[in-house]
Amino acid sequence: MRNESSDTLIVSEILAGNVDAFAVLMDRYQGYVAGIATKHVPRERIGEVAHETFVRAYRSLGTFKAKAPFKHWLAGIAVRCCYDFWREQYRNRETPIGSISEEDREWVQGLLSEGSPDAPGRHARNQEAFRVLRWAMDRLTAEERTILTLIHLEEYTVAEAADLLRWSPSKVKIRAYRARRRLRKTLSNAVPTG
Repeated sequence: MRNESSDTLIVSEILAGNVDAFAVLMDRYQGYVAGIATKHVPRERIGEVAHETFVRAYRSLGTFKAKAPFKHWLAGIAVRCCYDFWREQYRNRETPIGSISEEDREWVQGLLSEGSPDAPGRHARNQEAFRVLRWAMDRLTAEERTILTLIHLEEYTVAEAADLLRWSPSKVKIRAYRARRRLRKTLSNAVPTG
């Protein structure tokens, strides 16, 4: 199989019985799928989620209709695998996560105070911000975590997120609103008021 072959032709060939041709798609998109997983799951689980993505993609090749590029279709499967990863993690959680550290509590309190001159966007690259965000995100459901990651961290549009998750745009909007509200409440509750 030559590199310039289109993804649609490769899928057709696989469906016609040449299952070995799937290796071409795996080679072509393994970095892309790993990049999606990197944004959603812990580093040590990226390989597992990427593998599951390709397994699901292979099993679902018959549903690929070539209305959108194969890469986009595969991205949807990868995002749903990440979502399922977190659903499984939350289902199997054995011990509660510890409380927020005093240092992080003070940082959140400063961020949430009305007189704070710092906008949250300025802290996006700050290590404390990532630690606090990770702590707060761990308290969300898999659905909330996934929708906030897609919409606010990866900056997908509502329509793009809906397409990736196979949800309606209105469901994405409602779930994103509820997830933001829950995240805000989680952060506010981390900092007891006076």
